[in-house]
Order: sequence, then C-alpha cells, then structure tokens
Amino acid sequence: MNSASSGRDGNNDPDTSTGGRGLGLNSRILIGLGAGVLVGLILRAIAADWVDVWLVEGGFQIAGQLFINGLQMLVVPLVLVSLITGVSALGDPSRLGRLGGKSILLYLLTTGIAVSLALFAGLVVRPGEGVELNTDTTFTAEEAPSLTEVIIQLVPKNPISAMAEGNMLPIIVFALLIGIAITMAGSAGERTRRFFDDFNVVIMKLVTIVMHFAPYGVFALIARMSYSLGGEVFANLAVYIALVLAMLLVQMLVTYPLLLLLFARLQPLQFLSKMRSAWLFAFSTASSNATIPVTMTTLEKRIGVHNSVASFTVPLGATINMDGTAIMQGIATAFIAQAYGVDLTLGQYLTVILMVIMASIGAAGVPGVGIILLATVLKQVGLPVEGIAMILGVDRILDMARTAVNITGDAMVSTVVAKSENELDIDIYNDPDAGIEQAHTQ
Repeated sequence: MNSASSGRDGNNDPDTSTGGRGLGLNSRILIGLGAGVLVGLILRAIAADWVDVWLVEGGFQIAGQLFINGLQMLVVPLVLVSLITGVSALGDPSRLGRLGGKSILLYLLTTGIAVSLALFAGLVVRPGEGVELNTDTTFTAEEAPSLTEVIIQLVPKNPISAMAEGNMLPIIVFALLIGIAITMAGSAGERTRRFFDDFNVVIMKLVTIVMHFAPYGVFALIARMSYSLGGEVFANLAVYIALVLAMLLVQMLVTYPLLLLLFARLQPLQFLSKMRSAWLFAFSTASSNATIPVTMTTLEKRIGVHNSVASFTVPLGATINMDGTAIMQGIATAFIAQAYGVDLTLGQYLTVILMVIMASIGAAGVPGVGIILLATVLKQVGLPVEGIAMILGVDRILDMARTAVNITGDAMVSTVVAKSENELDIDIYNDPDAGIEQAHTQ
C-alpha cells in the first residue's frame, strides 16, 4: 500500500523533538502553556500600567500574533498544494466522489450527535436557571452567510482572491479541479504533478520551521489570555462553563472512540494518544484553520493516514465540521432560554439541531465564529440575541477547548475514511512511536 511511507520519511511531524538533545516539542509546548498561565496570573496580581502597555499589549501581543500569522501563512499553500497532490495521486476521479460523500456524511453525523447531546444536557442540568441577567455588555450580531450564498461561492470567480481572503471552500474546490485536470492531462499533467509533489515537500519543511517557534508563541498567547481573564469572570457562569467542558469531553472521549470502533474497528486509545500535539496547538490558537498544518502532519506521520485522504478531509473538516462549536451553541441556547424564562418547544429544539448543522457548513474555522453562528440560531428560535452578552466574557477559554474537539473530529473522520479506502497504514497506527523516531536519526 502506498501509504506505508507516509509516517517514516522526513522530519516534519509536529511531535518530533530535538534529536535526542533535550525535551521534545510537545513537552516544550506544554511547559510554555503552563508558564503562560502562571506568568499571566502573576502579572495580573501586580496590576501595573507598564505590565499592560509593555508586556500584555506589547510583547505578548506581538509574539502571539506573529505565531498565529505564521500558522495562518501556511494554511492556504498547504491546503492547495497538498490537495492538488493528493487528488492527482488518486488517479480515478470516482474515488474522490466516495471520499467526499463519506466525509460529509460523517461530519454531519458527528455535528448532529454533538448538538443533540448538548441540548439534552442543557435540559437536564438547566444551567440558566437562577442566573441574574447581565446585558450591560453590548453585542452586535453579524450575519452568517445563507446556505444559498455558501453554495454559490463554492466555485470561486477569482481563485487568487479566494486564497488572499482565506475562503477555504472555494480553495478546496479549485484545488480539486486542478488535481482532476492533472490526472486527465497526460504527460503535461505528469510533469505538473511532479512539480506539486516537490512543492509539497518544501511546504512541509516550512511547517517544521514554523513549529520550532511554537513554545514561545503558545506562552505569549496563554499569558495574555490568563492576564485578561483572571478567575473572577468564571464565578457567575460556573455551571454553564462546567457543562460545556463536560460535554466537550464526552464528545472527545466517548462519541469519537465509539465511532472509531464502530466504523473502522480501530483501537481508540492509540488514536487519542497521538492527538496530543494537535490538541495543544488547537487550544492555544482557538482556530481550526490555523491548526490545519499540525492536524495534517499528525494524521500522516503519527496515525498513518495517506496524504491523498488527509489533504482532502482535514481542510474540509476545518470548514464544515464544528462539533465543539455545536456543543457550545446547544448549551448556550438552553442557557439563554432558561435565563430569560423562555420554554422552548420540541419543534424549536429540532430547529436548533437543524440550524446548527446547516450553519456549520461554510463557517470559517477562526476564533469566535461560534458566537456569530449562535446569533443566527437564537434569531431562528426567537430568543434575544442580546443574551450572548452574558457568555462573552468566558467564550475565549471555551473557544480554545471546543477547537480541540473540532480538530479531533476532523482527525477521527479522516482516519475512518482512510481505513474504508485502504489508505491507512495499520503498522503506523499501532506503533506508539511512529513519526517520532525520525527526529533521533537526523
């Protein structure tokens, strides 16, 4: 199987370390995360103007944003080149149809499960009961794109413009068409395919370069977040926060493993143990799109998913798979309804489920998109959008947690689809050290 080499060649896995000379990248990122929390809380206790001006809004802001920019810089070229390479390697365009059909159905299934569980939990726990309404914070709802607009924009009028704006669905469609055209273009297509194969190697090396700065970027991002939030913001919303986090864990540690066992007959603990590096990046960036390079390299090098599958399913999942966001929206809808004393009907709950599933299609995988989609859902069931102001203060930390769930769903679906297409290297999947040992031989 041609996927056998996907986890053994090159040193571009985010889990790789320092060639035996100290702590690995995962460990250094974890240290950066912990140090960021501690430093942020210490600086918050100091409460001096120079801390806010020179460190939090100065050094931390610059370092964190540079790291985020570096990750986002990789997304468009990585998705474009990897997808073109993967599709052109498929050979048979009919396989692309199977990949797309399986991926979309699984993504919609996991999102439906997520929002249904969230609404059920919200009904049972009732996190909004007894909450004092606080709408001092203003919130202006942005319009999410309609399904019609999403469909029309699938085919880009100007692919260069779509790349400049980071619109993932048009980029995916353009890359798919280029890949199909390469397979049909004979010798010219073969020469073009070899160019993109080489370009893909270069892009993956660039991923490795950017990842070396991850511990410092994560430290800056978390320190700034810790300084800004402190602890008191969580007091009034403790039940809401705990319920969202609990349901995120249920989705990650129960739903995904069960689906992995059911559809792929794979050992879930092996899968979860190899997702740690991707979780750290997702939690730090709160962006599925920014985490695409890490998710893809984790799947290919650590889990054994061939590039022809991962290059398609991961960018697609970062765009249409919002399981963590769906959980937040379900619980937040129940929370706001209960806080305002509104009893939703069964029809309204079904509407929420349908709206969350449909709204996730075409939503950008960027920080804060869940709030925009929540405004759309609340409008649809007649709840006051102003209620979002009550949860804005804690949404950043929950956004980080749900992004980790989103990318885990992307990886799980990619693994299941790869197994069904015989594009999963089982030896790599079952090897706990796959993708790591290469760093020690460089």
